[in-house]
Amino acid sequence: MEKVLFTARKTIRNYTNGGNILIAATILAMIVVNIPFTAEIYNSLWNNEIALQIGKFNLFSHHGHPMTIMQFINDALMAIFFLNVGLEIKREILVGELSSFRQAILPIVAAIGGMLLPVGLFFALGHGSDYINGAAIPMATDIAFSLGVLAMLGKRVPLALKVFLTTLAVVDDIGGILVIAIFYSSEINVTMLLIAAALFAMLLLGSFFKIKSKIYYLGIGAFIWFCFLNAGIHPTIAGVLIAFCVPAKPLHAPNHYINIIQAKISHFKKDMAVNFKERTFLTKQQVNWFKEIESASDKVISPLQDLEDSLHPIVNYIIVPLFAFANAGIFFGDLEIASIFQGVSLTIMVSLVLGKFLGIFSFTWLCVKLKIASMPAGTDWKMISGVSLLGGIGFTVSLFIANLSFTGDAASVAILNNAKLGIVVGSLIAGILGYCLLAATLPKENVE
Repeated sequence: MEKVLFTARKTIRNYTNGGNILIAATILAMIVVNIPFTAEIYNSLWNNEIALQIGKFNLFSHHGHPMTIMQFINDALMAIFFLNVGLEIKREILVGELSSFRQAILPIVAAIGGMLLPVGLFFALGHGSDYINGAAIPMATDIAFSLGVLAMLGKRVPLALKVFLTTLAVVDDIGGILVIAIFYSSEINVTMLLIAAALFAMLLLGSFFKIKSKIYYLGIGAFIWFCFLNAGIHPTIAGVLIAFCVPAKPLHAPNHYINIIQAKISHFKKDMAVNFKERTFLTKQQVNWFKEIESASDKVISPLQDLEDSLHPIVNYIIVPLFAFANAGIFFGDLEIASIFQGVSLTIMVSLVLGKFLGIFSFTWLCVKLKIASMPAGTDWKMISGVSLLGGIGFTVSLFIANLSFTGDAASVAILNNAKLGIVVGSLIAGILGYCLLAATLPKENVE
């Protein structure tokens, strides 16, 4: 249980730290795109081509055409985002909340409700419309934003409530990944798919033989990503598959590592020439001892943990904010206020705020009342209501699915702009309502 709580705290801390940067990037995008001078630069920037080329081979190419910066962000950098998500899902299954059926069942059931009802509500409201392809948009919960709201309430929030929301959002991510894999793949290029399968087999062999090198998995993974990109399967799925191949066990057991450290330290204790109180120029032998300690330190940390820790700052502080900055630019110049309360904008807002709340809360209530699972420790139904509202903060993955749903002609661009508006406004409403409800119902004193 202690390991689970440590893992949960670490995951929560990882996501909440990047929340403010994500919010700032979103606001900046909306400002820049609505100022005439900067809007021209902003809109033209994403159409520039990008290449990583050796001879005639360009890794950043799609069916022989170079990727634009926007495509690079949405298809390449977001593949790294999903790689990180895949690592977190694997860790949660092995040592986190998803490792125990008894602990996992409540947030899993809540997440299922939080996906089914918003999508069902979207279908009901958007039946027969030209935006029905975006039905999957409201199924996602943005972990960083939702946990960022909880962080504003400080230590008044029970840890079990944070764990419940985090696990729910992780299961949401699994649902989003499956939707992208099934519904956003085009005609399959069998040759590319076979090459990807062969490269994937190499990763599985590396996992079997406990190859620790991150370069091995990321290097081969980059070519799997390229094959998926050109095989008709959405390339972000490659990131998840690569993550599942990364070994979760270290090469050395902790006891073996401790023995190595003790042996090397004993050498220093015997070497009277070493002055431990001052900086000194080490001998070649002393340098080797330190390198052996460093090597042992690397081998006692699993490749999965090592890669996840390395990717966390890149994903949370660079990739996700950059994605938000590139995709959250909503132009208000020709936007009518009434459009917020009609069409795709209204459908997404209602699905995120009402659909998510009803789905998460009702499925949680049924699960508890049927005695399938018990309430998270130290929580009550008012707290569950607040967290159910926070589940309506879709944002990152919702924007991602919106971009996949509406591409092509000018009509699709207009729908996409309104869809972004619905995502941002709906997420904002869900966040404010959730915060207000939790602020009013949480214990006045700290519980952690």
